[in-house]
Amino acid sequence: MPDPTLGAGFARALMELAVSKGADRKLLAARSEIDPADLQDQDNRIPFAKFVALMRVSKEMCNDPALGLHFGEAFEIGELSVVGLVGGASETMAEGFARVNRYARLAVEIAGAETGDRYQLKRGARQLWIVDTRPNANDFIEMTESSFARMVCAARRHFGEKHFVKAVHFTHADPGYRAEYDRIFQAPVVFESDKNALLTDDKWLTQRTAPSSRYLHAILSAHAEDLLKSLESSKTTKGRVESVLMSSLHTGDASMGTVADRLEVSRQTLFRRLKAEGATFEKVLDELRHKMALHYLSEKKVSVSETAYLVGFSEPAAFSRAFKRWTGASPREARVKD
Repeated sequence: MPDPTLGAGFARALMELAVSKGADRKLLAARSEIDPADLQDQDNRIPFAKFVALMRVSKEMCNDPALGLHFGEAFEIGELSVVGLVGGASETMAEGFARVNRYARLAVEIAGAETGDRYQLKRGARQLWIVDTRPNANDFIEMTESSFARMVCAARRHFGEKHFVKAVHFTHADPGYRAEYDRIFQAPVVFESDKNALLTDDKWLTQRTAPSSRYLHAILSAHAEDLLKSLESSKTTKGRVESVLMSSLHTGDASMGTVADRLEVSRQTLFRRLKAEGATFEKVLDELRHKMALHYLSEKKVSVSETAYLVGFSEPAAFSRAFKRWTGASPREARVKD
């Protein structure tokens, strides 16, 4: 299973916060092994382990042990990921909560929690626990700190003095800056609890928000669905093969051996993993060439010969034969129709 990833918007915001507190940007990037170019698009993915490294080196360089809390306090989820924008477009907190859970993996993937909702609701007598089920949470307490601080501070900004959060529980021990917990949460804080959770009033779920237009909500949801499909695809062997092929089709070196080397597996292992998914390398390559050929021709920005080159054919004639097999028409006919 590929290592978990995180939306680049989180790493970009954390780096900006650290720089504003005096950290050196180049040194942050070097020590966390994050290429700043990878942070330009907040929908890009970076390894979760690099975000952990960035958080820890940022705390050191800023001399701020409570940086996890301050990160959550400084940025709302909508500034970091489409997840927050989709949730914020909901009519009630209950609806927004459900949508955030659906797209939570776009924000951050959690190792060992590939299925099920990360945040679960547990009801009591007119009370509601919002429980973060992230496994091994104490290995990186800054994630819990920033997530809960973000929720509480966002609620305070949007709902004013309404104190929906009645208590905050953490499974980790007091890290030594209790005063910052008290300042940010403004509610009883319990360390070494049996759960990471917020205790809130049951009325929280029915609290109405100020949703955006249905049109904007539809656009955001469609974008989130596309990102989710792309993320899910990247976790399959077929998806990883396609990702490698996308960057090498035009070179003409789209062999199984080259792709296996890029994925750091043997040809036999790659063959076996694709077979387990009901695929073959040849079929994946052929389908990708078909899809990309249709894309290039529909754009009408490249010629048929250039399209042949871009999808990995050395001869336009061979490309034309393949295209006719795919569609029943020639590339020129398809380009004219579009």
